[in-house]
Amino acid sequence: MGRWRPPQPKASPYITAAGYETLQAELKGLWVKRREVVKALAAAAAEGDRSENAEYIYRKKELAGIDRRIRYLQKRLPDLTVVQGERNPDQIFFGAWVTLEEEDGSEREYRIVGADEADPGQQTISMDSPLARALMKKRLDDEIEMVIQEQRHRYLVTGIRYH
Repeated sequence: MGRWRPPQPKASPYITAAGYETLQAELKGLWVKRREVVKALAAAAAEGDRSENAEYIYRKKELAGIDRRIRYLQKRLPDLTVVQGERNPDQIFFGAWVTLEEEDGSEREYRIVGADEADPGQQTISMDSPLARALMKKRLDDEIEMVIQEQRHRYLVTGIRYH
């Protein structure tokens, strides 16, 4: 038996309209992919001895991963709240693109989104992250100070946009 781990804290149930559509498209695509994997699994099972059949073992693991993600999306999508509506363009809220200037003068831009669509590679951060929590309700030219790995960092809000 595996090691017990406490459950993760629940992520905020908020998501942008584009993020919600992306998750719905992913779920639809997983059902299509699942049909293909089931066919390949049946073909691999028909080859005989399953204990040494690498194709069968691989397809079975792939199917388990797809089923796990489908179950997650089927449970998560009904609980999500799509955030739209009027925003105060002078303050940072969910869905805002925020430009931050670091102490060395370099700038970074992040978008505050729901946990289900956060992707650092796309410059989107979860609203549950420490940085996003510190940014909420801030305005232009406000300073944010954070301690990251025992080092103090200061950021200046130089831009806020919603698009």
